[in-house]
Amino acid sequence: MITLQSGGVLWQNGAPVPAAAPAPADRRKTMAYQIFFRHSQREEAGQLHLKFDSLISHDITYVGIIQTAKASGLKQFPVPYVMTNCHNSLCAVGGTINEDDHVFGLSAAMKYGGNFVPANQAVIHQYAREMMAGCGKMILGSDSHTRYGAIGTMGVGEGGPEIVKQLLSNTYDIAAPQVVLVYLTGEPAQGVGPHDVAIALCGATYKNGFVKNKVLEFCGPGIKNLPMDYRIGIDVMTTETACLSSIWETDGAVEEYLAIHGRPGEYEELHPQEGAYYDSMITIDLSKVEPMAALPFHPSEAYPIRELIANAGDILREVEKRSAEQFGGKAALSLTDKLVNGKLIVDQGVIAGCAGGMYDNIAEAAAILEGHDVGSGYFSLSVYPPSVPVNLELIHNGVQQSLLEAGALFKPCFCGPCFGAGDVPANNGLSIRHTTRNFPNREGSKPGDGQLAGVVLMDARSIAATARNHGVLTPATEVSYVQPAQGKRTFDRKVYDRRVYFGFGKAQPDYDLKFGPNIAEWPAIPALAEDMLMQVASVLRDPVTTTDELIPSGETSSYRSNPMKLASFALSRRDPDYVPRAQATHALETARQQGETDPAVGKVLEALGLEPSAVDKLQIGSVIFANKPGDGSAREQAASCQRVLGGCANICYEFATKRYRSNCVNWGMLPFTLAEGEEFPCQPGDFIYVPGVRAKVESGESVFPATIVHEGGWTRPITLYLNNTTAEERELLLTGCLMNHYAAQNK
Repeated sequence: MITLQSGGVLWQNGAPVPAAAPAPADRRKTMAYQIFFRHSQREEAGQLHLKFDSLISHDITYVGIIQTAKASGLKQFPVPYVMTNCHNSLCAVGGTINEDDHVFGLSAAMKYGGNFVPANQAVIHQYAREMMAGCGKMILGSDSHTRYGAIGTMGVGEGGPEIVKQLLSNTYDIAAPQVVLVYLTGEPAQGVGPHDVAIALCGATYKNGFVKNKVLEFCGPGIKNLPMDYRIGIDVMTTETACLSSIWETDGAVEEYLAIHGRPGEYEELHPQEGAYYDSMITIDLSKVEPMAALPFHPSEAYPIRELIANAGDILREVEKRSAEQFGGKAALSLTDKLVNGKLIVDQGVIAGCAGGMYDNIAEAAAILEGHDVGSGYFSLSVYPPSVPVNLELIHNGVQQSLLEAGALFKPCFCGPCFGAGDVPANNGLSIRHTTRNFPNREGSKPGDGQLAGVVLMDARSIAATARNHGVLTPATEVSYVQPAQGKRTFDRKVYDRRVYFGFGKAQPDYDLKFGPNIAEWPAIPALAEDMLMQVASVLRDPVTTTDELIPSGETSSYRSNPMKLASFALSRRDPDYVPRAQATHALETARQQGETDPAVGKVLEALGLEPSAVDKLQIGSVIFANKPGDGSAREQAASCQRVLGGCANICYEFATKRYRSNCVNWGMLPFTLAEGEEFPCQPGDFIYVPGVRAKVESGESVFPATIVHEGGWTRPITLYLNNTTAEERELLLTGCLMNHYAAQNK
């Protein structure tokens, strides 16, 4: 089904052949590098400095981005910047504050010249596909699933500060990435959908880091057998492999897609040039892919549904064991209770968002349920279309009516089920979802309050087959149905013309931003001091720590326009003691700034053999240790919440994603790593002293000798590393954060 080849390959005569090593120019012949060099602003060995064609954010990121850019000297948007409203759309949550954010967003679009998509018109990525994508373009989004490769557009999902850099006409700076060829052959069987391919791909590549921070380039004869919605459905899930971006060969299907969406001039043939070099290769035989399930709590926990059904007891017990280890008795899953008379029973089905809510997925689900119903028991089925134009097409073609008649419910164009703000299942519920993620808490449960549910990712087709059997898990390949004909697709953009504010190029500098009571400015962030004294506020020894654990999604989303309020939720579902510990450390720094030395700090200085006056050169801040932090969402708040609480660094063995490491740097938190295999012996409350930290960062050093001061005053050495920092990153760390850096430039 999927094979991985770690050695290099060359593209010759339309097919891959093994290659020993690349010539210097061979990587430039890939589609990815053809696009990179259209957008790179200067040549530098091993580095790219990119400017994007357009930007996009949603309503749990754009307020903070505008506030940061404003504090950094923003005058107007230099490129099209689209603000969608598909995350904080439940305006009853948190009182008026969600709609206050929407009002702020529209006022920002008017003031700075942006485009604004009102709530429930479209989910962020569907709007980008319909209205922004074009062959050879690049789009930067403050959402991790910014992926438009199937339309010939390189999409990159990053934290908000990277959007800020573009808004201030600066560049996106990255080490030149490797490119992985994804070679598609064959044709999927009926009942096998894009999520089945995507889950299999995640299962094959995530845990081994095969494509981490690399670009996936999709080529091969199998592409022609995939309709556009199918390609898009695979592409958006490449985020879950931990790759940087993706790009696909384009053909007549892409040309037709862009023409239907009113942008025929955006089409361009994209193919690798003869002799293009790829650092490695993934081969996917689409004809051998079968219906798949990604078990809690990660899209890479991939099993064929056939195997899950055959060995449900053993597999589910392993999930229960992982759950118990992860949540330490705070909450438990009893998934083996779902086995009834040899059948696996699920409680809920959801087809939603940028991955699941595509027209073809919904139409095929309707075909599977034609003449059947979802039943009147515990099982329910909800469908969230991705945009009003798609929903209109579903209505006109009778698809929505057919599903409603079968007992499914249609919901607004809303991303809620993907991050825990819609269709939250019951405690110990098992939900099957065609959405992007199934991390803990992404479905809305609160383990700290004893609540926990499980999500299994599946394709819409098998979700519909399960619904047809009233919640008995069923792969779509085992039900008989008439596959919908691939008729002529339509797109009516009039709803956008009537409701979207198109303000690019029409900035009104004198227009006032409209602030609600929850929208707050960023607190002052200090520059890096000569020496650093870090106090450990949390130690997380899980193999991977997700951004959802660092700052939970769901109900916290309503507070993302208020930095200090949001920070009160940091690690709340993973380590509830983190916030009070971080606040206590911040109090030590506040006292130091006021000329007072807390007795605890005095004891540390004594243990280090330092004079009391050494406190004048210190910066005291909290630090988190995690083995591998930052998997998942691009949300900058995973870092900014630590920073506004006085955080000064992260320590880990490796960062799960480039996105999270960038967020730490952009917020002035030192991204320290440990040597592989080196013990981290600290517990919360211990101190780590890093002398000469400012001078070392300034000179670009990578080795930072430090000293741990344990409770009781005894010490031991530890070596921290600050590897692969660029000059730009070091400048941000020195000034304290990106906002400080730009504000200083504009004085």
